[in-house]
Amino acid sequence: MSRPADALDASFPVAASIALDLIRRPEVSEQWSLPSVLPHLSIGGLACHLGRQAVRVAELLPTPSDLPVLESADNHYERAAWVSEGTPDEASVAASDDEADATRGPAALHARSAAALEEAGILLARGAAGDVVPIPWQGWALRRGDFLLTRQLEIVVHSDDLAVSVGVPTPEFPAEVFDPVRDLLVRLAVRRRGQSALISALSRSERAQDISAF
Repeated sequence: MSRPADALDASFPVAASIALDLIRRPEVSEQWSLPSVLPHLSIGGLACHLGRQAVRVAELLPTPSDLPVLESADNHYERAAWVSEGTPDEASVAASDDEADATRGPAALHARSAAALEEAGILLARGAAGDVVPIPWQGWALRRGDFLLTRQLEIVVHSDDLAVSVGVPTPEFPAEVFDPVRDLLVRLAVRRRGQSALISALSRSERAQDISAF
């Protein structure tokens, strides 16, 4: 299911702004070097990963692409190697861009993310973003709406991870941000776990099953 670009053009800056507000919370800076709820990843590294979503959008929206275009965001997650590889080991997390960026501290993240959010907003508002967006580290491209949906999913999911890690309420996202992410997660969960597992988990607490989309 491909997403229309215009709806996501408007909702992505809202999602990224909410993520930036979370990243800027003093609890994140105060606990920067402590472990997050994600294995092997510090709170600072997780905050940098969350802030990176706006950076990716600002970098890639104007970039021309000759990579093959996938049909939908669903295909992106079905094909991405990290989905099937499971939890990264400690060495690969330690060597990641997230932990490297975390060594630069909270202030650098705040500045980098705010600048990227502003740039992304300008690109989307002025119609300067491409209809097709490359994802070079995967070797394929997505239509702009699908690409922005993958970034919104990252924001919604990792905002919850970061909020839980530092002991603050998870941000509430407006329907235009949350609903397409919810629908994508449901589709991915059904593909991975089956309809019965999803129905049982949502309607029958006595036989709830694991329905993680990843």
